[in-house]
Amino acid sequence: MVDATHISFTADDRSYFSLIKKEIHRIATDTGMNPARISELDLIVAEMTSNLFKYSDDGELLMGVFPNGGSPYIELISIDNGPGMINPARMMQDGVSTTNTLGHGLGSMKRLSDTFELYSQIGWGTIALSRVYSVPEKAKVKNDLVMRPIIIQKPGEKVSGDGFTYKKTDRYLKMMLADGLGHGPEANKAVNEAAVAFKIFPDYSPTETIRFLHNAMKKTRGAVINILGYDFTTKTWTSAGVGNIALRMLGPVNFKNHMSYNGIVGHNIPGTMNDQEYSAEEFNQAMLCSDGIKTRIDMARYPLMYKYDLTVLAAAIYKDHARRNDDMSVVIAKVK
Repeated sequence: MVDATHISFTADDRSYFSLIKKEIHRIATDTGMNPARISELDLIVAEMTSNLFKYSDDGELLMGVFPNGGSPYIELISIDNGPGMINPARMMQDGVSTTNTLGHGLGSMKRLSDTFELYSQIGWGTIALSRVYSVPEKAKVKNDLVMRPIIIQKPGEKVSGDGFTYKKTDRYLKMMLADGLGHGPEANKAVNEAAVAFKIFPDYSPTETIRFLHNAMKKTRGAVINILGYDFTTKTWTSAGVGNIALRMLGPVNFKNHMSYNGIVGHNIPGTMNDQEYSAEEFNQAMLCSDGIKTRIDMARYPLMYKYDLTVLAAAIYKDHARRNDDMSVVIAKVK
């Protein structure tokens, strides 16, 4: 089932932290994670919530489960609007503290995590990313193209009206970000109908994929959709979109906003549509956002972000640009 990739926990009340830890522990257990790794995950959650309480009045913890080909990993993202850090690398050293504690928190999180990154700006806040794999060796697998999604349902809803899925062959990788009309179960149903059709459509063309999805979704509310593909042979991105899913192509020097067609997949799409292509030599990164994310994104606000995991950038975009009264999606893909 296509749904939110992450659960959002508000971490501004210390009395709630034990419930957060228990819920994350339960979810990790249900996924079949290695029990030893779950114990380490418990410690990371405790440290993250403790830091959010100390340094932020409006902290948030995101937790996602990724199947990873049968060897799942848990992703934790701590987000705060606190004072920030001058030297995040130094703060991860044992014994360094700004609150008269032992100063082992960040260092222990790094040691317990298979992936750990810390991004901070003075006056802006801090993002901490931790991944814990059921099988740690799986963290070392490298891919030519990396995708990192953050999809969060509208507060108060049980399922997300946004959804992300992908399909990979020897020749290409093709992604879909969809936003079902409205919110809740009916929007989620439309997105899942799109995902089923997306998986079975045999061809690469994003435009032809949308046409196929359109016919498959006529009994649903419909959705706005962008299909983005990457051809490993030609090293070219190809995209087509209907409705207000934003796609921005990013490169070392410049960026370009993709132009989508007007319409709603499942209800009305243009009779004439064409695939649009972008060379990976010019644009090695792509960012997809639903309308739950404000599109006036200034990448200059995130200095040195190119050194960090794509999830850290996705979390920064979510932190600064999320509309909290909507389903929220940001997906970033990058060619290595």
